[in-house]
Amino acid sequence: MADTYRYAYFATDKQLNSLSVYNAGYEKCHPGYQWGPGVRDHYLIHHIIRGKGCYRIEGRSYHLKAGDTFLLFPNVESSYRADDEEPWEYAWVGFAGNDAYSIIANTDFSKENPVVNQTEISRELFRKMRAVYEANGNTFQDAVAMTGALYSLMGFLMKHSRGEEKSLNLQSDYVERARQYIAEQYSYPITVEDVAFYTGVSRSYLFRLFRKIMKQSPKEYLLEYRIRQACQLLNQTDLPVRSVAHSVGFEDNLYFSKVFKKYKSCTPSEYRSMQS
Repeated sequence: MADTYRYAYFATDKQLNSLSVYNAGYEKCHPGYQWGPGVRDHYLIHHIIRGKGCYRIEGRSYHLKAGDTFLLFPNVESSYRADDEEPWEYAWVGFAGNDAYSIIANTDFSKENPVVNQTEISRELFRKMRAVYEANGNTFQDAVAMTGALYSLMGFLMKHSRGEEKSLNLQSDYVERARQYIAEQYSYPITVEDVAFYTGVSRSYLFRLFRKIMKQSPKEYLLEYRIRQACQLLNQTDLPVRSVAHSVGFEDNLYFSKVFKKYKSCTPSEYRSMQS
C-alpha cells in the first residue's frame, strides 16, 4: 500500500457567528478510502492536489482529478471515494456561519455545479487552504486567525469566479429571496435586519440591491407591502384598526396610522369608509 498521511484540525467550539472554521487539513488517502453516503451540517471544500477519485451528490457522479475542487453542501446527502489505483491527495476546509451562504453564492459553486476545475490556480489555492489549517488552535484568538485565513481563501475563490454575469443573476436572486421572506413573514414585527439576515447579505448590501433593482429601499418595500395587506383587511373584514395594524406587523397603532396616511393619503378609518 502506498504511503499515506493526514494532517487535520477539528474545532471543538465554534466561537464566531459570522463565519467559523469547523475543520481543516490535508491528506493523502489510501486506495479506495470513502466517506459517506451521509450529510454534513456545514460547507466542506476539497481541492485535489494529486490523484483521482469520485464525488457523488444527489444521484450525480463526478470523476475528478488533480486541479478539481468540489463542495459539500449542508444537509445534502453526498459521498466521495479515492481511486483504487491513484488515490487522491487533497486539502479541505469545513465552515459555516451567517456569511457562508452569501460567500458561496458569489463563487462558481452551486448545488447544480458543485465541482470547479481550478488547475491554473491550484498551487495558490492549496497554499491558502493550508494557511487555514496552520492557524488552528482552541483559543478565541486562534478562531479569529483561522476565520481571517478562511475569508482570504474565499475572497480568492470569488476573485477567480466567472464574474459579473453571475453576479447580476445573484443580485436578482438575493432580492427575490428577500421579497419571498417579506411575503411570508410581514405579519410579524420583522425588520430590514431580519430580512438581510435571512437573505444572507449585509443590511447595506441589501439596501443597494433594492435601490438598483426595485428602485426603492428594503424598508420602503416592506412598508408598502404591509400597507397593501392592510388595505385588503380593511376592505374585506370588520377587524378594528388596531387589530389590522397588528395583523400586518405594526406593533404601534399610531405609527401604523401615520404610515398608512403617507401611502394612501387618508387614515385607515377614512379608507374603510370610502370602500363601503
